[in-house]
Amino acid sequence: MPSAALKPLEPAEPSPAFPAATALAMTMRSVEPGRWDAAVARFDGVCQEQLHAFAESRWPGVVEEPLLFQMGEQVVGGCLVMVQPLPLRLGAMAVVKWAPMLADDDAPDALSRVSGMIDLLIAEYAVRRGMMLSVLPRASIAAENPEYRLLLSRGFRRGASLLFPNRYLVDLRLADAEQRRSFSQKWRYHLGRSERAGLSFDCVGAERFAEFAALYAQMSERKRFADHSAWETVPRLLAMPESALRPRLFLVSHAGRVVAGAIVFAAGKRAVYLYGATSAEALGLRAGYFLHWHVIRWLRDNTSARWYDLGGTDGFQGLHQFKKGMVGERGVIRPVPPVANYAARFWPRLVGEAAFAAREVVHRSARLLDRLRPGRARPDQPRPGGRV
Repeated sequence: MPSAALKPLEPAEPSPAFPAATALAMTMRSVEPGRWDAAVARFDGVCQEQLHAFAESRWPGVVEEPLLFQMGEQVVGGCLVMVQPLPLRLGAMAVVKWAPMLADDDAPDALSRVSGMIDLLIAEYAVRRGMMLSVLPRASIAAENPEYRLLLSRGFRRGASLLFPNRYLVDLRLADAEQRRSFSQKWRYHLGRSERAGLSFDCVGAERFAEFAALYAQMSERKRFADHSAWETVPRLLAMPESALRPRLFLVSHAGRVVAGAIVFAAGKRAVYLYGATSAEALGLRAGYFLHWHVIRWLRDNTSARWYDLGGTDGFQGLHQFKKGMVGERGVIRPVPPVANYAARFWPRLVGEAAFAAREVVHRSARLLDRLRPGRARPDQPRPGGRV
């Protein structure tokens, strides 16, 4: 439920290093959660983690507060704020993941608009309501993440980082010949082998999700991966009334049998690879190469997406090599920045950072237990600093 007390607010004091929000005359208004997904469906920056359909399934214990930002009558951005109650009624945190989202990523004053939205979030959640505001921007295409630098300039403090933060992004706006030249030599070799293996590729409807789910379950059992993903949200996302926001389901078949598949969020300017699955015979057929090659071409020809975000690696070196080869010379590998936390008062900062620290201990303990289980696949990719 949105806050009933939201009003247009004056922005927080800006840093001279970034544009001031006051020059934008920006205002903020709340939206009913049930209307939120339709309101942001055409945003360039829309992503599945910022959808009500995702958050309601993934985080049932939080209070959703969807917000739209306007300059005059023009909606320029938005974010789904998740208000997380703290234990022992010590307060609450306002969490913003992969946002604020811009309606137009290519606006000449795009960073100024982000700055204005951050100022209004600070004023509402940190100043007026006395919460710690926690923001996690997406990985940036630029070498230095401008949104993260902006947060630091506003007085946010660095929080927790992902163990394996890199995200692998493929340039979707290349012709076939350019794209193939971009791939690493080894990736091109395996793609060529796959194209001679008698495989077929299809973009299919949600009615065939059961086939993908069965393949995913078989692969998970075979590879013994620990699954901490948001798998439970997929059926809800596939059934969304906003067709632009429904993830796309792709299947690869051989001799009439489905051997590989992918679920891809294709809205906005950044398509995101959510889930993939392969059968035991897919490895010899190089079906994964065939699958992603045709997904790249389909996204280029059927969406406005500029980049194909392959996600991370969860610490597996084989995934790193596969994705790095696909990113090739024309794509980029960029880290998700650390969480950035802001509190206007001592107590919200103290209890907020303590809550994050406790949650991190729980997550790291769960990962350690997974690694100790017999037969469980263990991460083998070196982390920053040389550790595995």
